[in-house]
Amino acid sequence: MNLENKVAIVTGAGTGIGRAATLALLGAGYSVVLAGRRMETLQAVIQEAAPTARTLAQPTDVSDAASVRALFDAAVQAFGRVDLLFNNAGISAPGVLLEDLALEQWQQVVDINLTGMFLCIQQAFRVMKTQSPRGGRIINNGSISAEAPRPNSIAYTATKHAVRGLTKAASLDGRKYDIAVGQIDVGNAATEMAQRMARGVPQANGEIAAEPLMDVAIVGQSVLYMASLPLEANVLFHTVMASKMPFVGRG
Repeated sequence: MNLENKVAIVTGAGTGIGRAATLALLGAGYSVVLAGRRMETLQAVIQEAAPTARTLAQPTDVSDAASVRALFDAAVQAFGRVDLLFNNAGISAPGVLLEDLALEQWQQVVDINLTGMFLCIQQAFRVMKTQSPRGGRIINNGSISAEAPRPNSIAYTATKHAVRGLTKAASLDGRKYDIAVGQIDVGNAATEMAQRMARGVPQANGEIAAEPLMDVAIVGQSVLYMASLPLEANVLFHTVMASKMPFVGRG
């Protein structure tokens, strides 16, 4: 499928999974609008990809409605349309006991992981349903935590479970506009955030154990696969994980 002239927005594009997805999409011919909190990290990804006219760095706070609208307006102004949103930005709270988690810490995770994802979906609908040709694709980053929690992760787990509901509802509501909505659930990609897993993290039985990691570039290729489908087809849920990580079975 010819992906040249396709336009993508990637949130959380400066590091980790967002960076890997951005590089994969650029390599396939997409124009990419990189959204994130820090301009310097967005520019670093652009430099890594070799600077071209096919990129735009847009500082964005996904928890702020005006900032999200400005992101989509900038994408349309620069490239004329939006074919893909990789709804990736997210944070986690400190791994403290549930009863010790501060309300402010809970609220920050909800604001970014859940409200921020909704705001991006809403603006993607606004653009995609009115552009010509009509439609587009949204891929939400759900995480393995959308299915199973880790110890001391109630805020992150709750928001990622809620993302499954966002994905299902948006997939249904997008049909009439030719907008396909799916979700990628990633387990143990080797990002800066996940390096602690190689050193050892708490398990459900109370033990501390090291966990296998996979190359984060594999996640970028998975996003690219989902994005490359024609709009008549949709991967509703896609799980990509380190083969031997503790998830299925009893560990």
